Amino acid sequence: MRYLSTRGHADRKRFCEILLEGLAPDGGLYLPEHYPQVDAASLQRLRQAFNGGQAGGYAALAFEILSLYIDDIPAADLRALCDKTYTEAVYGTPQIVPLKKLEDGFCLEALSNGPTLAFKDMAMQLLGNLFEYELARRGEELNILGATSGDTGSAAEYAMRGKQGVRVFMLSPHGRMSPFQQAQMFSLMDENIHNIAIEGVFDDCQDIVKDVSNDLAFKRAHKIGTVNSINWARLLAQVVYYFAGYFQATTKDGEPVSFTVPSGNFGNVCAGHVARQMGLPIRTLVVATNENDVLDEFFRTGVYRVRASADTHETSSPSMDISKASNFERFVFDLLGRDGARTQALFGEGLAREGRFDLSQDPAFADAATRYGFRSGKSTHADRLATIRDVFQRYGVMIDTHTADGVKVAREQRDDAGTPMVVLETALPIKFAETIVEALGCQPERPAQFEGIEALPKRVKVMPASTAAVQAFIADTCAAA
Repeated sequence: MRYLSTRGHADRKRFCEILLEGLAPDGGLYLPEHYPQVDAASLQRLRQAFNGGQAGGYAALAFEILSLYIDDIPAADLRALCDKTYTEAVYGTPQIVPLKKLEDGFCLEALSNGPTLAFKDMAMQLLGNLFEYELARRGEELNILGATSGDTGSAAEYAMRGKQGVRVFMLSPHGRMSPFQQAQMFSLMDENIHNIAIEGVFDDCQDIVKDVSNDLAFKRAHKIGTVNSINWARLLAQVVYYFAGYFQATTKDGEPVSFTVPSGNFGNVCAGHVARQMGLPIRTLVVATNENDVLDEFFRTGVYRVRASADTHETSSPSMDISKASNFERFVFDLLGRDGARTQALFGEGLAREGRFDLSQDPAFADAATRYGFRSGKSTHADRLATIRDVFQRYGVMIDTHTADGVKVAREQRDDAGTPMVVLETALPIKFAETIVEALGCQPERPAQFEGIEALPKRVKVMPASTAAVQAFIADTCAAA
């Protein structure tokens, strides 16, 4: 399996090369040259792998799917990495991602059982083990630069803390995460973890990560890698839970299922797109946004219009307060027939110059819903409160604010054919306690290991939204090591 850039660079690379690299040299994102196809027999085999292992079923499924994309790690080693990552001890349940039935044909897929109580753990735990494995094999070190709107940062730091050969530099928008999210990250005192609070919004943090990744001389000199979902390995790990959700929601192969995905950066739902392209019988992929509705606007109108920092709303589902969906480029590349030159024109010069592009008159957009199954919707603070109350009163289930966005939009987008709808749960309610209290008048349950976390000492450096300032901090830190 070889990987190419969405912007047409001539290089073709293997998995372990792009694992440590992040962006392609031309600023594009990596995708496989083709999506491996899963036919009826393969789907049956994958179902048997998932159902046959009890506590090891998810790890067995992960190995099978990852093996379709990774051929430069020996099979025994890859299986061992999956077995090490997806355990009941880490995720607290043998199913790893169990379904929670709300009503017939409507359920949540619990992706928040990992160490930091958010779906990002599903991929980040594997990424940490892959990094450590590959760096040891090469005898190298890696400086990971990431950006977070709330959950990626803690998931990355908990996955990488204490890992040999790895340092983490995590950018977050100063004052824009929930108190619990900030405490999860800033209370870590591990020497290889460095938190940087940027005076701006998440998109400013993400822009700095991309600027550093595109500075090839600095990137090579300081061995910079990424853990954001621009890293293909992370997105690939997320493909697995679509298969796991499908197998739990159906009794026989071939039955269609729809998924609704709360999404700001398009990484979570892009993994569903990959699963659908592989042949998983997904009827509809519903993108649920909050008031920052860049993605909803595109799927309704064909216009992709990024917002300035000042126009990015601060909401009660803060992990989706994003106006530049970096993974969206992967889908548009597929939508345009994998035309790298055209993708480069749209996402390179076009967005930089105009801040938008318009595909509303393009025939590719006209049948996007039919060919790729996408629909979308948005949710507001009032919608979140009403949905959290309704789900709790009706089903006795407490959901977080982002999952509430998903449930609200999923209800609007269910089809008349009775297709089962699976909403991806993205985090546990404790991460957004203030809004839960506003909705329900009570505090959400807090896992024992996080008691008093907000009162712990914090280690974080506040910086302006400056690429040069971040590069200087990385260089100084590495020089002092």
